[in-house]
Amino acid sequence: MNELLEVIKNLDWSPLYISIKTAIVATIMSFFIGIHLARKALVYGRKKRALLDGIMSLPLVLPPTVAGFILLLIFSKRRLVGSFLLDTFDISVVQTWLGCIIAATVISLPLMYQNARAAFDQVDKNLIYAARTLGMSERMIFYKVLLPISKPGLLAGTILSFARAMGEYGATSMIAGNIPGKTGTISQAIALVIDDGNYLRAGTWVVIVMTISFVIVYSINVILNKK
Repeated sequence: MNELLEVIKNLDWSPLYISIKTAIVATIMSFFIGIHLARKALVYGRKKRALLDGIMSLPLVLPPTVAGFILLLIFSKRRLVGSFLLDTFDISVVQTWLGCIIAATVISLPLMYQNARAAFDQVDKNLIYAARTLGMSERMIFYKVLLPISKPGLLAGTILSFARAMGEYGATSMIAGNIPGKTGTISQAIALVIDDGNYLRAGTWVVIVMTISFVIVYSINVILNKK
């Protein structure tokens, strides 16, 4: 017990702060992008929708390191996009916290998209037809009909996106590296201390992550049950 308390006392909390900040920003981006793409999928034809579904499923089926390598090729300072961002806006993605956000967003976005699309698909089409009969615009139907009815599915997608972004490791390591206090996340901290053979410190981080995830999921479920 004394050894555990000593580990907690000397623990560097920067990976926790970086992971939480990254997960929050990535979840917000995934939320809006995922809902927008899911809304587009509603009006797309079968072929376009299948293409969009395929593209959005790639980060789920590809190894995270492959996704990270692709991002590294895109945003490298020697590549077109990376050099353009650096020369035009003085924005660097590789080895920065922005790289953590982009990697976490790319990996978590498919979960938000799939849950949002499934939630929209389950909405009774008669409600939409009735809203159109009443003269509501498509934009108003989306905000007044689709979103409120799809709230449970959207909330589930948000939770899954946050959890996935919180635990992202492979893609983040490829594009952002593991710079202490800058891009070092909890997942990277766990892998690093395991390599050093410090299983007590690794276990401490694991318990912290599991506790945070459980509290978030439990709180959301309580709120939904009350509603």
